[in-house]
Amino acid sequence: MIKQEFSSKPRTNKVINLETDFVVAGGGLAGVCAAITAARAGTKVVLVQDRPVLGGNASSEVRVWALGATSHMGNNNRWSREGGVIDEIMLENLYTNKDGNPIYFDIILLDKVVAEPNITLLLNTAAYQVNKSSDTTISSIHAFCSQSSTQYVISADLFCDATGDGIVGFNAGASFRIGAESSNEFNEQLAGEVESNQLLGHTLFFYSKKVDHPVKYTAPAFAYTHEQIGALPRSKNIQGDDSGIKFWWVEYGGVRDTIYETEEIKWELWKIVYGIWDYIKNSGKFEDTENLTLEWVGTVPGKRESRRFNGEYMLKQQDIVEQKLFFDAVSFGGWAIDIHPSEGVFSDKPACSQFHSKGVYQIPYRCFLSKDIDNLFFAGRNISASHIAYGSTRVMITCAHGGQAVGEAAAMCKQFALKPKALLATEQMTKLQQRLNLSGHGIPGVPINPESNEATNANICVSSELALEQFTPQDDYLLLNQSAAQLVPLEAGAAPKITVSVKALKDTSLTCELRTSQKTENYTPEVVLQSSSKQIAAGLHTVEFDFSESNVSEQYAFFCFLANENIEIQTSNQRVTGVMTVYNKVHKAVSNNGAQEAPSGSGIDSFEFWTPTRRPAGYNMAMSFSPPLKIFSKDQVVNGHLRPWLRSNAWVADYVDKNPMLRLEWDHDIVINGITLFFDCDYDHALETVLMEHPESRIPFCIKSYRIMTFQGEVIAEVKDNYQTVNRIELARPVRTSALVLQVEHPSEDVPAAIYEVQVW
Repeated sequence: MIKQEFSSKPRTNKVINLETDFVVAGGGLAGVCAAITAARAGTKVVLVQDRPVLGGNASSEVRVWALGATSHMGNNNRWSREGGVIDEIMLENLYTNKDGNPIYFDIILLDKVVAEPNITLLLNTAAYQVNKSSDTTISSIHAFCSQSSTQYVISADLFCDATGDGIVGFNAGASFRIGAESSNEFNEQLAGEVESNQLLGHTLFFYSKKVDHPVKYTAPAFAYTHEQIGALPRSKNIQGDDSGIKFWWVEYGGVRDTIYETEEIKWELWKIVYGIWDYIKNSGKFEDTENLTLEWVGTVPGKRESRRFNGEYMLKQQDIVEQKLFFDAVSFGGWAIDIHPSEGVFSDKPACSQFHSKGVYQIPYRCFLSKDIDNLFFAGRNISASHIAYGSTRVMITCAHGGQAVGEAAAMCKQFALKPKALLATEQMTKLQQRLNLSGHGIPGVPINPESNEATNANICVSSELALEQFTPQDDYLLLNQSAAQLVPLEAGAAPKITVSVKALKDTSLTCELRTSQKTENYTPEVVLQSSSKQIAAGLHTVEFDFSESNVSEQYAFFCFLANENIEIQTSNQRVTGVMTVYNKVHKAVSNNGAQEAPSGSGIDSFEFWTPTRRPAGYNMAMSFSPPLKIFSKDQVVNGHLRPWLRSNAWVADYVDKNPMLRLEWDHDIVINGITLFFDCDYDHALETVLMEHPESRIPFCIKSYRIMTFQGEVIAEVKDNYQTVNRIELARPVRTSALVLQVEHPSEDVPAAIYEVQVW
């Protein structure tokens, strides 16, 4: 029993002093990835999160599906899903939560964080004040836990502000900006002529479900009326069976203070949301709503924009559109420059304007460094980017990917007693990029340095290599009601002849074009190397197109069949790493109308979109190649690339190989401490975290079962149920041997075994 007498002086809350290496304020996906990465590298981390769950806008409190460069697979950024820790998290979510339950995603994030012994997690704890040991150095932060009435004073050498609103950077005195720059500040042609205070707004979601009995709904008195909802310019977007983030356009607050007026913005959104539900249930304008009930309404709005801090470099529109290369690239983006009217739901303008680049773009390390505070990183939506560039960098998987770069940088700073800006030196930056890529992070155009890989010194033998001669036909056909293309990597030199089986519904012609991209690393088929048309009588035919007179660079090529509703092309059940069919189709969710028409003077490119269809559809064409394509050679497992980039970058075994095997032989014994394998978990799949259901719990290209043996036949690793991209096998004791044998199983009879990279260390 506790009894305390009256005190004439105010009491103070309990105070806990913590000392650590690295403080991460903010437990969204960026903060989570920063904390996990640093902790795995041996750094002591305190992760401070002001909510009861992790994930920020991706959590069950807000329920935005997490996306990045893949953009719902609706742009030309093939195989662009972010790698590393966030890839691991997304694949875990697919495996355990393919139906997109937001509660399960909460659990996955919590499980990943608490599994790291180097992380101290403080939930329901808000950072609110900074202490400095000098004008440019943070010494500690103060944080308060509302659930335990406990104040924390957390001291460290390094800090990361991943809070979104930038509370740590703000209190530390770091320079920042809120609003939109004028076009002349950075020569951004999408920007307005004059700078403004206008921002992207907040959105608040709700879930509905159908039950087996009628459910009535009485709106709260504060909700907007039917007349007020019907008068909203975007009321025409309301669909009675929509739910969750499909109401992303219910946006408000961009013309207000998105930090200090967040509560007022939330109340306005509640008025709108409860009014919309009343409109759906009781206006009589929607069918089959009697058994619909309101399952969940958010209490925390999803915030898009507030402070952006000044870094050592500020990303801008041209960097995205032109895909600028940076010496200090540590991350990448690929979501469109996505700008919303600041008035949100009250605007009569389109709910968003999305302007895509032709491919992914690099994000430099300097964008994550405070220009002013020597020991402060930024991660998430508050990094150094202009308002226009921020329209792309703000999305969550892009933020998470940058968070891993920050976590790895912090670990290096701790390990080598360096300040964050010291990593800009060439030697240190090369080390940082290498450490990131060894985790599967995937920096575009920056392969793993082979010097650290013992496998590069080995003679590589394999049981087979797939020579792509033909995709075996199935009974189904693809109607060419839209243009379609088989996307394959080609070696430099003459293009092959191709043959397809077609069904002509009447006498017609079939046109096939061989196309490539202007930038060899892109997947925008804008260069027509050769076009060929064939007259075809009604019926079944085998048609050959000879493109051997066209010379191609080492890059991906498109064999494009132009739309013709009187033609069907035979398809195949077979799927192969680094090869797919794409379509010149519309994807309204990402402002893809088949082609991007750039506004005059916008600095944006005009081009066609060629995008895949999600599994279980999206079959390859039953196409044959002459000569067969030798694009899956064994040497690619040590070239340092972890996904398709100019080439497939994968060894793929032949379908008929019953026991696929890869053998590494050295001319003398070496000591092996571990092996890292990089498998194909389909970097093209967007893997949306919530609301959307996925047809599979594991990626069909991923090798599920394998074992590794020494020259002497000793089994040093065996895995039976793999579903992750990166398998790092740290041996319990070092092994001395002159050879390693990797035995793998084909993922299925229709998908041959594939490996991107083998690292031996």
